[in-house]
Amino acid sequence: MAKDAKEKTTSAQKIFHVLEEAILSGEYVSGTPLIEAKLSLELGVSRTPVREAIRQLELDGLVRVVPNCGAVVIGISEKDIEDIYTIRQKIESLSAGWAAERITQEELDDLKLVLELQEFYLSKKDFSQVYLLDSQFHETINKACRSDVLNSTLSSYHRHIKRARRNSFAHENQAIAAVLEHRAIFDAILQKKTSIAEEKMLVHIENAKERFLQSGIGVVSAH
Repeated sequence: MAKDAKEKTTSAQKIFHVLEEAILSGEYVSGTPLIEAKLSLELGVSRTPVREAIRQLELDGLVRVVPNCGAVVIGISEKDIEDIYTIRQKIESLSAGWAAERITQEELDDLKLVLELQEFYLSKKDFSQVYLLDSQFHETINKACRSDVLNSTLSSYHRHIKRARRNSFAHENQAIAAVLEHRAIFDAILQKKTSIAEEKMLVHIENAKERFLQSGIGVVSAH
């Protein structure tokens, strides 16, 4: 790849992550227009990488490009939430059960470390770090279940999951509840109690759905 092309790709990726974070955090709410010229000035780049970043956001389902209007941030409806969490409950409870049967000692040690770090940052009221470790906790379990099919299915809508997970850690009580639920899941996996691991994951995801809806960030009545 030529140097100029590589630099443009890197710049587009950086802009993508900046815009993605703004959307997932609720800074850019549903209906917010993403104007190339304005963004290029704010970010100090040309319009080309901004355009490429917006194209990727569209592919990930975070924005919609409207003819003659440009890109607009897409919200997520309560029905979307219901669908996403119903799918997560089915798949990730299965993942937790399989992990209880198949997890290696190394993966178990990794999962324990992630949980202990979450508990540490929770004691420090550093909820951003608790959130950042949340994906790692779930991803470790999903890896330990030894199913490429399951992980491929989850990755197909990981952007919405990421948005939902972030908003589940918006307030102290929500973060405390989520980490306590993680502890219960970990204990079940540690003890290789398949059905309990599945049950605890089901409860965790149901509660996560309620925490997301309570946050209200990015939720709209319809697309």
